[in-house]
Amino acid sequence: MNLYKREMRAHLKSLLIWIAGIIAMLAAGMGKFTGMEESGDAMNALMADMPKALQAVMGVGELDIGTPIGYYGVLFLYLLLMAAIHASMLGAAIISKEERDKTAEFLLAKPLSRRRLLLHKLLAALTQVLVFNLVMLIGSILVIGSYGEEESRTGAVLSLMAGMLLVQLIFLTVGMAIAGAGRQPKRAVAYSAAVMLLTFLLSMAIEISGHIDYLRVLSPFQYADAATLIDQGVDIGYTLLSLGITAIALVLLFVGYNRRDMR
Repeated sequence: MNLYKREMRAHLKSLLIWIAGIIAMLAAGMGKFTGMEESGDAMNALMADMPKALQAVMGVGELDIGTPIGYYGVLFLYLLLMAAIHASMLGAAIISKEERDKTAEFLLAKPLSRRRLLLHKLLAALTQVLVFNLVMLIGSILVIGSYGEEESRTGAVLSLMAGMLLVQLIFLTVGMAIAGAGRQPKRAVAYSAAVMLLTFLLSMAIEISGHIDYLRVLSPFQYADAATLIDQGVDIGYTLLSLGITAIALVLLFVGYNRRDMR
């Protein structure tokens, strides 16, 4: 467990910065709801008249922005993007940093198999992702609850955070697989971020077009649609797909890392 503690310490500062940033984003974003609360119907009508491209970028659509949970749903798109960026960068960095810092030989000289080494790193990365998600869950419940909605929306927030966690797991493990199985681990963070960004842009294109829904499975951001999660909860199909992608990424990580020569 020494390696687990080492990885937790190494990435603790980064985690705290990310958490502080996203909580500030949550508070600032929801703070604007107060000024819109009494004009919710008018704002919904205004949003409905906007071009579909602008609706997609702003994250509106079927959401009622006149309610705290509906407004939060709009903000959720950007919170989800931040969570995905953190997960993808963490996954790639936690695997590739030894080769980047020229300390791979020192690490591999320790009495740990590559499999055990990866398990410790994976456990540390999962811990950080779960902490990130848990802080978001608590912060979201507190912020939305501060508006005193008569109807409890804790269930909706739980669904949203479950959707976010699935997206985090995908990008975390894909980032780890890119770093562990790829031939250019030093560029793994950039490649992981590029994959994440491309899937986000694809998600935007799907929303704007309205004619390429068959591509939804290619973008994890579509698995965590705020309106669907709030109204219907987590989709079992997307959940299984997310877990399947995560499992495949982990297989690629362990197989590729065990076969690769450290540089």
